[in-house]
Amino acid sequence: MLEEEYQTRRRLPRELRPAPAPEPAFSFEIRPAVAADLPYVREIYNHYVQNSTVTFDEEPMTLADWRRKAGVAAKLGMPFLVAVNPAGEALGYATAMPWGGKAAYRYTVESSIYLRAASTGKGLGRALLEALVEACREAGIREMVAVIADKNADASIRLHASLGFSEVGRMGRVGFKFGRWLGTVTMQKSLKKRRRDR
Repeated sequence: MLEEEYQTRRRLPRELRPAPAPEPAFSFEIRPAVAADLPYVREIYNHYVQNSTVTFDEEPMTLADWRRKAGVAAKLGMPFLVAVNPAGEALGYATAMPWGGKAAYRYTVESSIYLRAASTGKGLGRALLEALVEACREAGIREMVAVIADKNADASIRLHASLGFSEVGRMGRVGFKFGRWLGTVTMQKSLKKRRRDR
């Protein structure tokens, strides 16, 4: 063996070591969802189904379920947006689906936004909600409704309020998941068409 193999390797003092490579900036693009995004959307949503009370669904949704939902949104001209990273992976999504199931509600939608757990706290939820509001306005929607679980949802309530949603109601103990009763907070935003410059 060589003599240098017996010697302990010395390390440079911290101030003399080269700086580590900076982490890449968190970047994303928001665009309409396409079929290739749906496996990511399913994964994002099912994480919340299985691990949280932000959705009252108790069974994971299948890819076929998401294809049907995307088909309904496309047929009705409803926004279905995704935020994707530079590699094309969905980091989050936002949908607006018909509210109430009756014809007279045709200008009212329920909005939903879900993010990958690693993408929270970086401004992505705000960007998606802003894009969803604009897409709804362009689609001729007049009212947006958000139904938010009342447990551990303070950030979602603050986000919606910061973008002009007002609390219009609360219902207590209307859902039961993970062995506990849950309520909802309903928030609403009225959309006005933007005036066009003449």
